[in-house]
Amino acid sequence: MSTLQGKTALVTGASRGIGRATALALARAGAHVLAHYGRSTQEAESLVAEIRANGGRADAISADLATPQGAATLAKEVQAIIGERLDVLVLNAGISKAARLADYTVEDFDTLFATNVRGPFFLVQQLLPVLGEGSNITVISSAVARTVVGKPGVDNPSILAYASTKGAIETLVKNWAAILGPRGIRVNAVAPGVIDTDMSNFTKTEAGREITLGMQALKRLGKAEDVADVVAFMASEGARWITGASIPVDGGSKL
Repeated sequence: MSTLQGKTALVTGASRGIGRATALALARAGAHVLAHYGRSTQEAESLVAEIRANGGRADAISADLATPQGAATLAKEVQAIIGERLDVLVLNAGISKAARLADYTVEDFDTLFATNVRGPFFLVQQLLPVLGEGSNITVISSAVARTVVGKPGVDNPSILAYASTKGAIETLVKNWAAILGPRGIRVNAVAPGVIDTDMSNFTKTEAGREITLGMQALKRLGKAEDVADVVAFMASEGARWITGASIPVDGGSKL
């Protein structure tokens, strides 16, 4: 049954991985999906074509959310297509980096925070005029917002800068939920563990797969669809009494 029939949804970073799976799930539920992408034009156009071929509605929109003007640019394009109402906003676009502590640069740090934190912050700000009673926002966070993964050590690569952006975004989720709740807008995070996507180098090695399976209660690699189905639920009326939460989708990692 279509649970989002007649609704509009924006998914950032929708051309690949979790974003693509989420766009497809929302389209299957009946939503008109706006698929945002940065540079992956061909992948975004393929996604839109797939949704339309299955009888859904979709449009692709490009904007660089790492730039200071990116959020405002995207918000204007969204409003030009949907008019006065956005029902579902999925903040998925993000980047990661693994490096030794000594090898991180100021540019690395600033780029991570610009894309993963500043972009979502100002996109919510710019889209407030079209978010109203019954709208909802879901942020794709990560298990690493609360859990240190890998083998901590000064000489070992880590994703601590990326993890700190996810900690920041989860703080924003709670504050957005409190601020926007009186307007009837729900805000939640979905926090995946290790997910097997084309962007995940970790799952492409035997060692990475072994580590992943070793820390999970459910002994298989997570798929993008595992996350997308939860996001689609959070966007539905079934999640109407959930806000300010972070939902782990990690196969029971590090229980």
